[in-house]
Amino acid sequence: MSSVNNNGISDLYWNTDTKTTTTDNSNGALTQSDFFALLTQQLAYQDPTKPVENDQMIAQMTNFTMADGIASLNTNFKDFATSMNSSQALQASSLVGQYVLVKSDDMVYSGEDDVVVASANFPAAATNVNIKIKDENGVVVRSVNLPSADAGRLQLPWDGTTDTQAVNEDGTPKVDEKGNPVMELAKAGNYTISVEATIGGKNEAIETGVYAPVSSVSLGNGTTTGLVLNVFGQGQKKLSDIIEIAT
Repeated sequence: MSSVNNNGISDLYWNTDTKTTTTDNSNGALTQSDFFALLTQQLAYQDPTKPVENDQMIAQMTNFTMADGIASLNTNFKDFATSMNSSQALQASSLVGQYVLVKSDDMVYSGEDDVVVASANFPAAATNVNIKIKDENGVVVRSVNLPSADAGRLQLPWDGTTDTQAVNEDGTPKVDEKGNPVMELAKAGNYTISVEATIGGKNEAIETGVYAPVSSVSLGNGTTTGLVLNVFGQGQKKLSDIIEIAT
């Protein structure tokens, strides 16, 4: 009979006198059955003159119980996370086709009859508000000046109107029936918006946002993790990136 060090059960684990053969499906982890089998062997082969102290036995059982509890908690948490992702995906799917507000200065103008709605978030009351819309080449196509703006979010719709007056076929400036100038419409394409204003005597850049429709929902891929919304003209956005859902 081989001697066993009663300071722990690790020596017995490698005891070549033990003939028991089991199939290991735990990837090397000590299972509950393994633990109690080893504990039984430890008690059977301990030195009768120096038996394992009760506190050592309790400590071994306590440590294993804690480890087993943590493993179970991890498994339950993974199941919970999977359930939450499924629930979020179901909720997010209802946003497809809805317009959402995201922090951005990029706008996509689709052409005549399209209206792009941007917004500016003023941290405090402001004066001398300067709004500029630029094309892909950085050329200003539309500029608007407002004398003041209150603190909060201000919506800024743009119907594609530019600062350039349209002309008739004969080259004369085009006007409507009331004699007001008719401005040219911008071409369909990508544009950016910027807002500056005076707040507390200082000129500041104001945070902008853009309303755009949600085209689809992704559950994550090789480059992203978790649920993301594919927003038209804005790319992929997390739910936490959505500032407002338009109704």
